[in-house]
Amino acid sequence: MIRRLIGTDVNDGAALIARVVLGLVILPHGLQKLFGMFGGYGFSATVGALSGMGIPAPVAVLVILAESFGALFLIPGLISRFSALGVGLVMLGAVLTVHAQFGFFMNWSGTAAGEGFEYHLLALGLALIVLIRGGGKWSLDGAISGRTGSR
Repeated sequence: MIRRLIGTDVNDGAALIARVVLGLVILPHGLQKLFGMFGGYGFSATVGALSGMGIPAPVAVLVILAESFGALFLIPGLISRFSALGVGLVMLGAVLTVHAQFGFFMNWSGTAAGEGFEYHLLALGLALIVLIRGGGKWSLDGAISGRTGSR
């Protein structure tokens, strides 16, 4: 089971790109929620805000963990599939609970009522690549599992 979770083609450059870009883009959002960095609210305030939106506190904690530790683990490729699953579920949840009502496009001009879901769709696509292909080239998963073939 563990071998299937971390197994990957250690020559897969596309998986490398997908996991590193996804991790680098999501990590600052996780740090906002976990530590209040980059203008974020920090752990307690984020749990409170998400709970105020009807999201149960345990799920809010999982969102924070997925966006912070999941993104952090994606960068070096540690438990890449599991981390991508967490990030992907957060993106799907964000679309379904908040962003779908505002349409596809982000609020570039600042005049719309909210942000659309185009960013979330891109992140979800990268997460799906990692879910399917694993951590790929230069991943700790590949180093640990010692696999060189396709999944």
